[in-house]
Amino acid sequence: MLLAIDSGNTNIVFAVFEGDHLRGEWRTSTNAERTADELGVWLTQLLTIEGLRREDIGAAIIASVVPAMMFNLKTLCRRYFGCEPRVVGDEGVDLGLSILLDRPEEVGADRLVNAVAAHRRYQGALIVIDFGTATTFDVVDSGGNYCGGAIAPGINLSLEALHMAAAQLPRVAIGRPRQVIGKSTVPAMQSGIFWGYISLIEGLVRRIKEEYGGEMTVVATGGLAPLFADASPVIDALDADLTLRGLLEIHRRNAGPCCK
Repeated sequence: MLLAIDSGNTNIVFAVFEGDHLRGEWRTSTNAERTADELGVWLTQLLTIEGLRREDIGAAIIASVVPAMMFNLKTLCRRYFGCEPRVVGDEGVDLGLSILLDRPEEVGADRLVNAVAAHRRYQGALIVIDFGTATTFDVVDSGGNYCGGAIAPGINLSLEALHMAAAQLPRVAIGRPRQVIGKSTVPAMQSGIFWGYISLIEGLVRRIKEEYGGEMTVVATGGLAPLFADASPVIDALDADLTLRGLLEIHRRNAGPCCK
């Protein structure tokens, strides 16, 4: 079985694949001070709940945008699962795509993994929107090559910035208001954030398509993707497991025949 680890700025997702079947998926907050042993005990308990054992894991792959987490994640794989993890972005790890950028080394591993998975799962040119700590818009051409994109503040960052910068504005929960015109402070904030974000999504998608000059399928992923996918017709597909499926695909591309 494969242990896939997606380490983001806010959360780390651990998943176990048996072939194409996702046997388990668990999420914890990203904390660089959490040791490999702490992660190992936590993850071992969750595996047991799902009827899995540490010994069932034969390989591991990591994509991380938090360099401070890498040592503990590698140690976790070595100490608790007895395998040397493959790391997206390391020399020799074949992604099966070209990065058509001026500085390809600056692209986050998660964005490349999403591009790999999206090209495998969907046809033609693509826009992949990942609703995470930041909201990223990534362009993948019909050949599967990564062409660049746009990065916007995530909606939680926007909410926190609004609260921190304005003394009289409270923290509010993310939700889809029934009305655009708020009749009090909280509904007005919820409307501005939610419908403003919808306008951001639709505006960027429209501009990307115009600049690209062709038809494109828009795929949404990330924790808050369902909230926005239902509210905008520009999003064609919702794919919650896109990053994990990309890690599985990269593992298979780089593993020996007996390990796929």
